[in-house]
Amino acid sequence: MGEEPVTQENENIEELKEALSEERKKSAGYLADAQRERADYQNLKKRTEQDKQESLKWSNAELIRSILPAIDSMERAFTMMEPQFKDSTWVEGFRIIQRQLQDALKAQGCTEIECVGQPFDPNLHEAVTYEDGEEGTVISEHRKGYIMKDRVLRASQVAVGKGNQEDAPAFSDSK
Repeated sequence: MGEEPVTQENENIEELKEALSEERKKSAGYLADAQRERADYQNLKKRTEQDKQESLKWSNAELIRSILPAIDSMERAFTMMEPQFKDSTWVEGFRIIQRQLQDALKAQGCTEIECVGQPFDPNLHEAVTYEDGEEGTVISEHRKGYIMKDRVLRASQVAVGKGNQEDAPAFSDSK
């Protein structure tokens, strides 16, 4: 009779140890879940901040893109101007406005794409014609292109060299 309480006590202790072990496993699982959730939350905060910064970085891109045709028109007007007006004070006033617009673009990180004499790059250039000239090289620019920070806002419209006519092989329709 003296052994029954000791045996029962040992069984209770074993049950308690098993219950404690199960609770420790649950606790470790809860801790791991909490740590994962915290890491997920931190990653979400970082992504949200990056998205916010990216949005701020590109917030002016559409406005600038909409102004570019007006800048093009102003440049075209200067090239088509009659010689007697080139030294007029009002023309100089428009040149000052043009420079101010160009400076504003530069302040926003928007620069012209240099293209004449460069190898044709479909990421930067849009080929509108092919002309005699060095093959694969930009011969002339029809419309300026612009890059803002690290993205193309508008590709340059260019004429690309197709090689000289005398160098090109003659094709015939003979069958």
